[in-house]
Amino acid sequence: MRAKARLRRATPSSPLPAAVSNIAWTALMLAWTVALASFLGAMFFSEVMDLEPCVLCWYQRIAMFPLVLILGIGAYGQDRSCLRYALPLAAAGWLLAGYHWLLYKGVIPKDLQPCGKGASCADVKLEIAGFITIPLLSLTAFSLILLLLVAAHRKFQQ
Repeated sequence: MRAKARLRRATPSSPLPAAVSNIAWTALMLAWTVALASFLGAMFFSEVMDLEPCVLCWYQRIAMFPLVLILGIGAYGQDRSCLRYALPLAAAGWLLAGYHWLLYKGVIPKDLQPCGKGASCADVKLEIAGFITIPLLSLTAFSLILLLLVAAHRKFQQ
């Protein structure tokens, strides 16, 4: 009987207390909102403003764009197992965005950039208010998504 009770608690579809469930689903929906805003922002920069994405920007897009679908489907279907797919993607995107931002800031030498042909990863293409750059926006978005996903994961574990 105890084994069945443990098994029941471990399954993704087991019911949670209402307060815990509401906080977790809110965090998941906020993470989806940040991912969607990032997707729309990336499309705006490349399609409307005609800013050519560099190699690191493409890698960050590869990490961000699936998050819109994974988190959206998980939140709509109330499937908390979407976290197992979203967390590694968000972590990979955060690492890429951090590397890109450090490259922009000059902490990492320009010789270590992965860009070959096309747009340079170290050139500042857009700067808002004197310090907000595209890699900083990406790093902020991935940081928010990671924090929200970790918060949702912790609430689901309660």
